[in-house]
Amino acid sequence: MGEAVLAGRPYAGPMADAVDPEDDGVPESEAEDADRWFVIDGRRWRRTDPSLPDDVVARLKSHLGRGRSGVRQGKRADDADAVSAARERVQLAKLGLGERGPYWWDEPEAARAAQALHALEQLDALGQ
Repeated sequence: MGEAVLAGRPYAGPMADAVDPEDDGVPESEAEDADRWFVIDGRRWRRTDPSLPDDVVARLKSHLGRGRSGVRQGKRADDADAVSAARERVQLAKLGLGERGPYWWDEPEAARAAQALHALEQLDALGQ
């Protein structure tokens, strides 16, 4: 792997073998980083995959909203099964949007589109 470098300096500490000498920890460009992440209250959140068609994003976000609402309602009713089902809806929607799972920018566009459509199929099968 070569000499490990961390923050521009040689690194010989624990796990030095696991440090990628080609990765300086800095995004390739600030614009690229801004396209991938947004920050709220100091916490970084992954953006929705921009290559997804608008209608697919709208349907996934609709499911996401219903899932979040279901989590709130289930918690108010102290219904653990309802909360679990609603969280599954949220998870599927976020996977489809590219906000969870493998980083969308590391995946081929066709695979990302297939993942979004598969998530929609699963979400639609859940019903309301």
